[in-house]
Amino acid sequence: MSTLTEERTAEVVPVRPPAPARSLARRWGDWASVAWFLVPALVLFLVFVLAPIGVAVWTGFFKWGGIGPLDDFVGLANYTKLFDDHVFLGDLGRGLYLIVLSITVQLPFALFTAVLLNQRLRGRAVYRMLFFAPYILSEVVTAVLFTMVFLPDAGMADHLAGLLGLEGLQGKWFADPSTVMPTLFVVMIWKYFGFHMMLFLAGLQGIPAELLEAAALDGAGAWQRFRHVTLPLLGPTIRISVFLSVIGSIQLFDLVWVMTAGGPNHSSETMAIAMFQFGFKRYQVGYASAISVVLFMISLVFSLFYQRYVLRRDLSGAVTSGGDR
Repeated sequence: MSTLTEERTAEVVPVRPPAPARSLARRWGDWASVAWFLVPALVLFLVFVLAPIGVAVWTGFFKWGGIGPLDDFVGLANYTKLFDDHVFLGDLGRGLYLIVLSITVQLPFALFTAVLLNQRLRGRAVYRMLFFAPYILSEVVTAVLFTMVFLPDAGMADHLAGLLGLEGLQGKWFADPSTVMPTLFVVMIWKYFGFHMMLFLAGLQGIPAELLEAAALDGAGAWQRFRHVTLPLLGPTIRISVFLSVIGSIQLFDLVWVMTAGGPNHSSETMAIAMFQFGFKRYQVGYASAISVVLFMISLVFSLFYQRYVLRRDLSGAVTSGGDR
């Protein structure tokens, strides 16, 4: 027995721990590789994101025209003036108006179109391309196009209103405070619904067909399959689409600026338009900075709240700790 034990002991090769110097060098090499890829992105983020935010916050405490030193410190006066301004409060209301219409009109329309084009229809690829094509156009091109469509007396919209017996709308599309926001929203739907339609299409094509077939075999009709199978499984896509719609409505600028510039009489003005007007037209850069900070804070608070309470379940499995590998 002792001889056998000695032979087995002799066969065991002792494992030597790695040399500390080599392990340290390898660790430094790993950190250098991480820094090589991470530092340029951090520098760009610092220069083009964090630094402008800091400058906007700082200049918001001054009465400044954009030229010369920052020497007229006014503290929170720009912010108190902001929330005493009925025009800015109207900008907030118009942003909420666009958000509500985007969620209740644009997204259901995009979802309906996506469900329709997910069926086996002849030429559905062509329809998908046609509906998505407006999103490819830039906002400026879209705005110029619809400026011509709604041109008083000569635009296609006036001719169509005359054919439908809606002569009261002729010439009022962008000129009347009561019609300018609905008209802008029509342009928004034409421009952006194709993007949300493609998101919904991608989500629909990720739903296993076996689930829908099993529901059909159990006697579920088309509406029941959509209500109890398709819609719940499409939930993550819908939540992302709602998030993008809200953020886009809050920050809307290009379409409005080219078509109406916020008029008539501020009736189509958004927060981004007000910020541009005060910063580059009236040279009240301090006040415009305060508007930009408020706009940023609204977007940030909404994003954090939405991620914490709405997207939490969708993101719970997206990030894993190193111990789970």
